[in-house]
Amino acid sequence: MNNLKVNARVNARFKASAIESRSLSIPLKPLQLGSYRIDQPVLVAPMAGVTDRPYRQLCRRFGASYAVSEMAASNPALWKSVKTSQRLNHDGEAAPVAVQLAGADPRMMAQAARYNADRGAQVIDINMGCPAKKVCALAAGSALMGQEPLALRIVEAVIEALANRERAVPVTVKMRTGICAASRNVQKLALAMQSLGVSMIVVHGRTREQGFNGEAEYDSLQSVKAALQIPVIANGDIDSAEKAAAVLKRTGCDGVMVGRAALGRPWLFAQIAAELMGQPGFAEPGLESLRNAMQVHFDDHMRFYGEPSGVRSFRKHVSWYLPQWVRISARQLIQGLPAQDWAQEALQRFFRIESSARQWVFIEQCFACLIQGENKASDASSPRDCRLIAA
Repeated sequence: MNNLKVNARVNARFKASAIESRSLSIPLKPLQLGSYRIDQPVLVAPMAGVTDRPYRQLCRRFGASYAVSEMAASNPALWKSVKTSQRLNHDGEAAPVAVQLAGADPRMMAQAARYNADRGAQVIDINMGCPAKKVCALAAGSALMGQEPLALRIVEAVIEALANRERAVPVTVKMRTGICAASRNVQKLALAMQSLGVSMIVVHGRTREQGFNGEAEYDSLQSVKAALQIPVIANGDIDSAEKAAAVLKRTGCDGVMVGRAALGRPWLFAQIAAELMGQPGFAEPGLESLRNAMQVHFDDHMRFYGEPSGVRSFRKHVSWYLPQWVRISARQLIQGLPAQDWAQEALQRFFRIESSARQWVFIEQCFACLIQGENKASDASSPRDCRLIAA
């Protein structure tokens, strides 16, 4: 299927679904990162194992204006690995191309910044927000917030490594509010980073200690924004257009970055963008539109990874997508099973499929079952269209 035609249909579906108009009380301005302008600051958060090139491009098609790669290792010994090579593949991506680096050695981080900029990175993001134990055990990620001098040496080294290039490569930092509730030092660090030349700060409203537990708090984000002149982006628990608007109104931040909340529903970026443009009420896409968008994502993913790697890695995406498809279908029973039980059974079957061709056939059968209900057709399934689960 022609990707351009599919993309046009997806975009038209979203444009047609605005049902009213109102304005944010604090309208957002475009972001400027070096020579790059981001007109609508709705950003995709870097997520290890998720934000590969096909997923970033999917989110851009669904309304995100900027997407950051999975964190890439700063250790030169890992640069030639298949995993790192894939993480640094930006073929066909819209500017600005942003690469996130993780590490705890200023010299290595500087080398990695130059290496990536030489290979097409247009923005370098420094990871000081990842709470994963295996990252923090190396004194990287959010562990750096507990080592302020080292954190600032890394920022300074990366900025110096990218100086005097023909086209400036902005440096950004993604961080948390601190190591723990008793040590919320994000404002202090952000001010120091601004003075070193950082172009943008993204703050996740949790501490390292919290991981992804509890709720994000936004008082720290408000304080950081009030203290800085560079753009500050809000991140953490932004799971709806209404929540995005509320967080921006409360914090005064310059944009939002969305991560886990968009898994399985990338159209969230379009809904947030519409809300911020004063066009709230964007309806969720219908199943036919989702099927078309899914085919583009699936094809991109398989071309990027090949088999068998692509077959294995796409399973997680379907595990996020399928419950959303079932919810949108509004069906209570599918093939005689409660809808969520049907979805779980379908996923178990999908996980056992070992070829991309059979995976796509199965996905189409899922859509056929659900679209029957959306069209108020009989729940009985035909042999060709809907035969996932044996009676």
